[in-house]
Amino acid sequence: IGVRAAGLNYPDVLVIEGKYQWLPPRPFSPGKELAGVVLSTGPGVTTCKEGDRVMALVEFGAYAERVAVPQAQCFVMPEAMSFEEGAAMGLAYQTAWFALTDRANVQPGESVLVTGAAGGVGTACVQVAHAMGAHAIGGISNPERADLVQRCGAKSVVDLSVPDLRESLRAQLRALTAGHGVDVVLDTVGGAVFDAALRALAWRGRMVVIGFASGRIPEVKANYLLVKNVAVSGLQVSDYRDRDPAWMRRAQAELFDHYIAGRLRPVVTARLPLEAFAEGLASFGRRGVAGKTVLVMDED
Repeated sequence: IGVRAAGLNYPDVLVIEGKYQWLPPRPFSPGKELAGVVLSTGPGVTTCKEGDRVMALVEFGAYAERVAVPQAQCFVMPEAMSFEEGAAMGLAYQTAWFALTDRANVQPGESVLVTGAAGGVGTACVQVAHAMGAHAIGGISNPERADLVQRCGAKSVVDLSVPDLRESLRAQLRALTAGHGVDVVLDTVGGAVFDAALRALAWRGRMVVIGFASGRIPEVKANYLLVKNVAVSGLQVSDYRDRDPAWMRRAQAELFDHYIAGRLRPVVTARLPLEAFAEGLASFGRRGVAGKTVLVMDED
């Protein structure tokens, strides 16, 4: 594939720092998602052909001008989708889809709290939850990002920066759900946000652990799950790619259908040249990323 755009993700930082659960041999190029044009195919390839505009998911290597990708991880994009949108619609949207459908089994009309809702994964989770007919609630720490989250489909926004989050988050969510509590939590933050969100779950509520942007990995007491009749599960989306690529292809097809219908639009808020990748990754450490940052390659 001749790469035209590559998405930046927080896991890229963890891979570079040697803190991710799977590390490639060094030296390597970071990056887990890309979009571009197929330059050539090997024998037996049926998912795409030379000249196709595609997006692709890889374990690493997307920050490059040319990438070789197994055909199972390559998806022909809708005609209206730009390369930047394609690069932004890989890891985050697959994460949102599997978190909502497989781990949380979300149903239309249920309430879904997304923590870190203004980030790349957060905006995807809000959009996909809304597209599936759920009542999306965006959890944010910066009030200035409320409008962005609501444009993604959040019907309500809660403040994660308030004092005594343990009590205040539950109060905010009960006020929004007529005292019921929230049915599903998709947590990208961890730490104190996880602790507070767990207490805000409704009876038979489900929480999906997606990431730990706060830096602290929380712990759960099993007796609390029993007493509250709630469930906590984890999501490592690359396992779906490796263990059941056909399932991931079905997921991507549904996501593309939502895009064509206008229910999903990747929120690309920053564009950088390939050589500025370090600048883009540094913004994750400053918690300064709203929406998605993509690297844009020279067409030549």
